[in-house]
Amino acid sequence: MDKLDPQAAAQALVAFIHDGIPLARAMALELDTYDGESLTLASPLAPNVNDKGCAFGGSLVSLMTLTGWGVVELALRQRGEDCDVYVGESTVRYLSPVWGDFRARAQRAEDASWDAFFATLATRGRARIAVMAEVPGENGKPAATLAAQFVAKRRSAAAE
Repeated sequence: MDKLDPQAAAQALVAFIHDGIPLARAMALELDTYDGESLTLASPLAPNVNDKGCAFGGSLVSLMTLTGWGVVELALRQRGEDCDVYVGESTVRYLSPVWGDFRARAQRAEDASWDAFFATLATRGRARIAVMAEVPGENGKPAATLAAQFVAKRRSAAAE
C-alpha cells in the first residue's frame, strides 16, 4: 500500500467515517486539517444546534470523540496496522457555549507515547493510548475538552 500524504490520508479517513457512521453525515462532519500529529475536524452549527441556539453538547462530544478516534486510526494506518479502534473511557468537560460553526482538534496526550503504544500492540495484539481533544471557544480558551483512552485491537487474519 502506498503511503498517502497526511492530508490525503485524513481525507480518506473522513470518507470512511461518512460511509460507516451515519451520525457523522448528519453532523456534516468535514476535515479541517491534519499534520501527521494532530487532527482537526469541523461541523457547521445548523445541523448540530440545540433548543438554546448553541451547539448541542452531544454534537460537541461526538466530534471530539471522532477526532480522537481518527488520530489513533491514522497513526495505525500510517504504519500498516489493521486494527479495530474504540474508545475505552473518556471524560468530557463543557466549559462554555458554542454559538457558531465548530471544530475539534485532537492529538495524543503529552504523557502518551506512540512508541510504547506500538510496542505493546506488537507484543500483545492490543494497546491503549491517551488522547486529548478540545473544541476551541472564544478568546483562545477551550469551550469543551475530552480526555480519552483509545484501544486498538488487531483484527485476526480469520476475520478478514
